[in-house]
Formats: sequence, C-alpha cells, structure tokens
Amino acid sequence: MRDERLCKQLTFVIEIDRLKDVLRQTYLMNGTRRENDAEHSWHISLMAVLLSEYADDEEIDILRVVRMLLVHDLVEIDAGDTFAYDEVGYRDKAQRENAAAERIFALLPGDQAGEFRGLWEEFEARKSPDSRFAAAMDLLQPVLHNYETKGVTWKKYGITLPQVMRRIAPIREGSEALWEYASTLVDDAVGRGYLDG
Repeated sequence: MRDERLCKQLTFVIEIDRLKDVLRQTYLMNGTRRENDAEHSWHISLMAVLLSEYADDEEIDILRVVRMLLVHDLVEIDAGDTFAYDEVGYRDKAQRENAAAERIFALLPGDQAGEFRGLWEEFEARKSPDSRFAAAMDLLQPVLHNYETKGVTWKKYGITLPQVMRRIAPIREGSEALWEYASTLVDDAVGRGYLDG
C-alpha cells in the first residue's frame, strides 16, 4: 500500500519541475538566453543567505526568507510570468496567481499546503521583516542582470529610469544598504547608456 502523504508530496515535486519551463524577460548575466523561474528562485535564495547581514531588521529568520523565495514564484506555473513593467498584465495578475496558488498548493498534504500558501501570501503582502527582505532580493536581482547585460531587457522594452526607480523602491523597506547600492548601480547604468534617463 502506498503512503498517501508521500504520494501527494511527490506529486507536488513533479508538478513544480514545470517552473523550469517558465521563462522570465530577464537574461542570464552572460546574455545568452532568458532565465527561467527555477533559476531565478535559486539565485535569489542564495543571494538572501549571502546578503542577510544587510537586512535592516536584525531579527530576520533567514530560513523563512529562503523558504519564501523558493515558493514565491510557483504560482507562475499556471499564471505565467508577468513582466515587471507590463501594466496590462498586472490588471489580472492577482486573480491569475490566486487561482494558481489554490490549485498548486492543494496538491500537498493539508498541513504543508497551508504552510506553503502562507509563505506565498506573506511574500506577496510584504508586511513582515522577512517578506520585505525577500522582496528586496527579488527586486535587486534583475537590476544586477540588466547591469551585467548592458541593459538588454531595459533596452528591448524601452524601460526608463523613472520606471526602474519605481519598481525597485521597495528594496529600501528590506535593506537601506542594498537600496543605496541598487540606486548607485542604476545611476551608473544611465551614465553608461544601458538605461534611458
């Protein structure tokens, strides 16, 4: 007889492999191709561990931050990636992602379904210190990618300095030091012609 809990967990494991197929608009730092959501989630999770000393709240729970970052984009398996600067896509983003969360997290046993859904909701709300630091990682990473690729995504979509600054403003809520770094990097990107002022 097969263990029902284990079967549910492994069904979820198989389902989340589909995150590797969800392409983002962000290019790898070497510029060869667009990154997928699984690569993004891994990258920002490791960034959080590495950069946790820059969190404004010294009491952040880095394991909780990492868990949040690992689940935050799972809803995009169904909802797709909504490009950060896609105003039309943002109109129904919450609705699409809520429906996806309902289906995907329900694959898990009840206790884990609630836990993962809670982590996703906490990340989206950005009210806790952990979620604000997690969001800072999520917003900082594309800036690094765009800088290293000489603004390939910014240029492709005609993104401007005011748009980028609005988008990355929440970094400041999780880390003043990383906000200052990101702001300086963006200013330098403008000076180098990677981003229109």
